[in-house]
Amino acid sequence: MLVNTYTKSSIHRLLLSGFLPVPVDFFLEQEPMRIQSLFAAFVLGALMAVPATKPANAQRLSADGAPQTFHFVSDQYFSEVYFHFSPTSGTQAGLHQYDTQLEDYSATNIQRQIAALHIYEKKLTAIDPSALDASVAGDYQILLNSIHSQLLSLEVIRNWEKNPDNYSSGITNSIFVLMERPFAPVNTRLRSAIEREKLIPQVFSEARKNLKNPPRIFTEIALEQVDGLISFFQKDVPSAFADATDAQAKTDFVHTNAAVIQALKDYGAWMRSDLLARSNGDYKLGAETFARKLAYDEMVDIPLDHLLEIAYADLHKNQAEFARIAKELDPAKTPQEVLAELATIHPAPDKLLDAFHATFNDLIAFIDAHHIITIPSTVQPTLEETPPFMRATTFASMDPPGPFETRSTKAYFNVTLPEKSWAQAHVAEHMASFNVGTIISTSVHEAYPGHYVQFLWMPEFPSNIRKVLGANSNIEGWAHYTEQMMLDEGYAAPPAGATGATPEQIREAKLIRLGQLQDALLRDARFVNSIKLHTGQFTFDEAVDFFVKEGYQSHSVGLVETKRGSADATYLYYTLGKLEIMKLREDLKTKQGSAFNLQAFHNDFMRQGFAPIKIIRKAMLHDSSPVL
Repeated sequence: MLVNTYTKSSIHRLLLSGFLPVPVDFFLEQEPMRIQSLFAAFVLGALMAVPATKPANAQRLSADGAPQTFHFVSDQYFSEVYFHFSPTSGTQAGLHQYDTQLEDYSATNIQRQIAALHIYEKKLTAIDPSALDASVAGDYQILLNSIHSQLLSLEVIRNWEKNPDNYSSGITNSIFVLMERPFAPVNTRLRSAIEREKLIPQVFSEARKNLKNPPRIFTEIALEQVDGLISFFQKDVPSAFADATDAQAKTDFVHTNAAVIQALKDYGAWMRSDLLARSNGDYKLGAETFARKLAYDEMVDIPLDHLLEIAYADLHKNQAEFARIAKELDPAKTPQEVLAELATIHPAPDKLLDAFHATFNDLIAFIDAHHIITIPSTVQPTLEETPPFMRATTFASMDPPGPFETRSTKAYFNVTLPEKSWAQAHVAEHMASFNVGTIISTSVHEAYPGHYVQFLWMPEFPSNIRKVLGANSNIEGWAHYTEQMMLDEGYAAPPAGATGATPEQIREAKLIRLGQLQDALLRDARFVNSIKLHTGQFTFDEAVDFFVKEGYQSHSVGLVETKRGSADATYLYYTLGKLEIMKLREDLKTKQGSAFNLQAFHNDFMRQGFAPIKIIRKAMLHDSSPVL
């Protein structure tokens, strides 16, 4: 979406690695499907995770059966490490034996996690990847990269010592995943919430011990969030369990929930009176760590200066196209003036959900008629208003069930409506994000053929590894790619033929393209800022200005986007992934010639799961050619 939709999968990945402050839809646009259920731990190259030389015992393991060894080790890893240290992700994935457990945030437990990750790193490097078939070898790389990324986050980046919102928003997410979908009777889920709530006050005790000289911006963000989290436990959590009939559980919940509210209030007061004044740390990763993280997360090891050249080239191309179309619409106005006019063309707030729903059948019909991609199900996502505690940080998001969820299988398309208490100016600013163009691009991105269609293809993914772990350059790259692809293929184009198109139809088509380009420029600005912020080439204020001047965003959006970028360092993955997919498509078209088929390309891409594009290129092109 335009500004506020973070794939919940990407968010959970960042939380799991100790990097991102917020559990769901953190700052803007994100969509990382949000897919809260695709929770994932995506992660870095220049030092590729697969070792260049075989371990001494590789031949022995190969002879003993490397494939069987790998499958055993990977299954063992998920039960003994991945879900063990992140039970919330187990709930999100649909594995409900974890529902009563909560993450142990203590420094001692973090050291246990680090030790466990090193053990499994050694177990994997003892396996010869050349003895695995191509698909399993890809899984091997994904799993080893994920372990390396978590170790980088825990041992080098160390956000468990730097980001106070990891704790407050982390515990909130742990309760939210028990509320959001009815995978079990309400009494059962309430009892699980009680067990988690009993453990929450200790989390803030560990936070006070762990946090050392955080960046000021991280503490400020945590303070901005905390009142909303308190309100969530005061209002939303009791409301979610209002239908419970277990009298003892209801009594217990009153006590545990009150304790959580008080613990959050005390934590907020401590941050204001103590932590903020000593928050003088640096949020920047630095070039080396940034490059390693990018290589582990996305399997992209392109030098950062070359990545910046790629980012600027796409930015300038989109700016030029925006200017061309804006001039056609009104030669007397600047592109920014045309953009300001576009911001006023939106449905009434009480018609916003209807406007999104109205796009579904039209998008599906176009996809089917033009053979864009196979849609595996006729069931549509459920449109609803964004849950209250997520409304401050997201405009729209897709929230499908986890890959192993069997009891509650609805996917929710969340849209944030203006609050009734808002001033008219605030309502207008909010609704500008839902103009005639961005409603289309958001529906494409979140639903058809974006994140929702990705979710529908999940049963065909080749392994559980590719359902649980993934690359945001694939997940978000695909959704962002579809925004442009659909228009390029003719969606929303004015009608042709003998009767031609009316001036109003031509104008609407151009406005829709401007909305898509505005979204593209936002992602281009993220691409540039992610690198320049974390390598010291931009100050915080310079990054905000870049979003405004070059990304065609408001100052308020630029500020929130820059805040997000301080924590979500590699949020360049939208445009990065889109360009990787476009290059893969063109390379395959060159190779196949007249035999190339767009629907077959998209279907084959979906079947690869959420793997980094480098792995998908090898599977589809059968070579190791560059991703960009």
